[in-house]
Amino acid sequence: MQFLSISRRRTDEFPPEAFTAELVAAEGQRVKALYAAGILRQVWKRSDTPGAAILWEAASEAEVRAALESLPIHKAGMLEISSLVQLEPYAGFSA
Repeated sequence: MQFLSISRRRTDEFPPEAFTAELVAAEGQRVKALYAAGILRQVWKRSDTPGAAILWEAASEAEVRAALESLPIHKAGMLEISSLVQLEPYAGFSA
């Protein structure tokens, strides 16, 4: 199954200096590991606010939530998951 998550950094509650180079680098490493594992399929940086949109491939929503919770910025309480949606095939292509 595929899922789409939309997240944002909690910049309203954490100042820019809280997002240290070390934390951001650890986040990047974790994203690369999830990509290599095949659960994270694509990731986009949001243009409207600091955050990301991620396409996931997983057997369940719980698996995606566990992956999201493993992100260092999320572990630090500095990431809000705005939306997590299971995607379904577009029916218009089957006709």
